[in-house]
Amino acid sequence: DSSENSVLLSSDYSQIELRILAHISNSDSLKQAFINGEDIHTHVAADIFNCDSISVTPNMRRTAKAVIFGIVYGISGFGLGENLDIAPSEAKKYIDKYLELYPEVNEYMKSIVEKTRNLGYVRTLFNRKRTIEEIKNPNYMIRSMGDRMALNTPIQGSAADILKLAMIKLYNLLKENNYKTKMILQVHDELIFDTPEDELEIIKELVRES
Repeated sequence: DSSENSVLLSSDYSQIELRILAHISNSDSLKQAFINGEDIHTHVAADIFNCDSISVTPNMRRTAKAVIFGIVYGISGFGLGENLDIAPSEAKKYIDKYLELYPEVNEYMKSIVEKTRNLGYVRTLFNRKRTIEEIKNPNYMIRSMGDRMALNTPIQGSAADILKLAMIKLYNLLKENNYKTKMILQVHDELIFDTPEDELEIIKELVRES
């Protein structure tokens, strides 16, 4: 049972979906940004607006972030325009520019949709299978939804797999070492622990490492 001097330790994966996108698409530019420890949204903003990282304004970074996540979730110029409160045509320009800058991402998107259309299912990096019947639907709206699921499942699904593996590993480590810390909650790419203060430093390291 938790004592008075416990704290909640929250830890989340930094940019897990974008790291997976960089990995799956094998984009040199995106991979390099992560390897160099750059802020990925600033990096992409600098590319999109054709300036150096130092000149990137918060607004430019926000735009880049919306474009990056928009692409991962298969958003259209219209949807992105609504999110950023700009004209769909301008939003589409950003999307096109992004795909031109990162051709590997464009290639990945096209090939995964086509592959899923042929197979009727898609897999995560850990081979978990998701059937996507929508992708063969004659209705355009439903088919578009299927396309988005095909694009996104390997990314979001692999992120979920990685987190589950980390949870199992951490659970076993906590148990083996008789720590009092308990894993109490998982939210998307975040894990929350109930940690006695005298274990905090050790557990922080253990969680980071795992």
